[in-house]
Amino acid sequence: MTANASARAIKPELLRTYTEDFNKDRANLIAADAAVSAGVLKAATDYRGVRALPRDFSIELKQGSITNQERSGRCWMFASLNTLRYELMHRWNLEDFEFSETYLFFWDAMEKSNTYLENVLRTLDEATDSRLFEAINESPADDGGWWQMFAALVNKYGLVPKSAYPESENSRNSDDFKQYLNSKLREFAAELRRRSAAGASEDELRALKDEYMGTVYRICAVALGEPPEKFDFFARTKDDDEDKKGEARKCKAEADADGKAESCKCEGKSDAKACKCDKDKSDKPKTGKDERPQIREIGITPLEFYKKYVPVDVNDFVTLANAPLKNRPFNQRYHIRFSANVAEAGDMEFVNVPLDVFKKAALDQLTAGHPIWFACDCTQFALRKDGFFDQSVVRVDQLFGTEFTGDKAHGLEYGDSPSNHAMTFTGVNLDEDGKPNRWKVENSWGKDAGKDGYYVMSDAWFDRYVTELIIRKEYLDDATRALLTTEPVELDPWQPLTRRCR
Repeated sequence: MTANASARAIKPELLRTYTEDFNKDRANLIAADAAVSAGVLKAATDYRGVRALPRDFSIELKQGSITNQERSGRCWMFASLNTLRYELMHRWNLEDFEFSETYLFFWDAMEKSNTYLENVLRTLDEATDSRLFEAINESPADDGGWWQMFAALVNKYGLVPKSAYPESENSRNSDDFKQYLNSKLREFAAELRRRSAAGASEDELRALKDEYMGTVYRICAVALGEPPEKFDFFARTKDDDEDKKGEARKCKAEADADGKAESCKCEGKSDAKACKCDKDKSDKPKTGKDERPQIREIGITPLEFYKKYVPVDVNDFVTLANAPLKNRPFNQRYHIRFSANVAEAGDMEFVNVPLDVFKKAALDQLTAGHPIWFACDCTQFALRKDGFFDQSVVRVDQLFGTEFTGDKAHGLEYGDSPSNHAMTFTGVNLDEDGKPNRWKVENSWGKDAGKDGYYVMSDAWFDRYVTELIIRKEYLDDATRALLTTEPVELDPWQPLTRRCR
């Protein structure tokens, strides 16, 4: 062994020192017993941190039942659809509703395949080991994505309810389907490059690409079933009896407080409004028939359904980022090359803003009664089974006897905490000074994850690990809104702040 190699090695005498120091400290032995037996996260859980994050919120939105992406990387799609279904449910007075995630999953696979092959045609002069081609070729049609990918799909293909195109085994568990789709796409890429080198024209290559897309369609249709061109939609509006009973109880309480209990006879009746304004005296007999109003559509298209029943426009949302990096100055618009899923829709863009602007936009939108798509690194200081995002809950610093001091800039610059998962904010708790101290998070991992599918996030964790918000333009301040029309700074595909969320 050379002197230089010896200097690089772990020295036996140092190993003896390490083990002696470890065994001298009783805390190390207790920590090892706990971690080896229960795992790092359980051993590091701090009950005081858990108690400091109760699951009640001063601002809370009424959402539908929890969704489940299962063993797929569709979190960005689920979070996007969860923001829209909230708006649809409350516009049409529905008790619950879920869009078909599989419908968009089919078209996303088709569009990513097409865009990948188009990108191959755009980079025929690049070596296969160039940084650009490696970025393009890394994951041709993988599951992951961003909000703007979702918006591009909705603009082109519309939306359908889950009943019109339910889950399949390959949407629930997508690895095998996507493995072989990606393998075939890379074969197509190699052949396009070979034909180009042999002198094929652009028109000939594009005709070959169109032929290849027929194979892609067959793979997607076999794996997922063909998507509907038209469908029937049926729903019943929400039963208001419980709301009316609440009005009746309020009426009774108000009358009692005034000393006029006899003036209000609403208690126990379902129609408080009729009782309060001198009452419909009809005694219509009750039957077992469901008399709720119905919504019925026969032969509606996905685009018609989206435009008629979804009361928001997916193009009215903006991606805000909070990335405190020297090479990504705040108050600037950015554009990421080669980041589109729908080729003609354009690449992903975002506006990078300071934390105070970022957080105010979130608070304004939630306070106004609208949920928020967001992206974060869901692996950091998280109890994903129990539903906590907070460094004071996951005390790995105490378990390992070392502090974790990296800040948000460090996590992004060194790739330690780029965003990798999208979820939805559906609530926030404000302290006595009107400042947020915890956030309610709707996840898409089913009702058995977290507390009935919901998570609680400390405000400190928000500041450190939440990097993207999808905000309606009306809740941007004037300065941020003005940035939307400025010339964007172009970023290469290996320079984004996030991975495609999965």
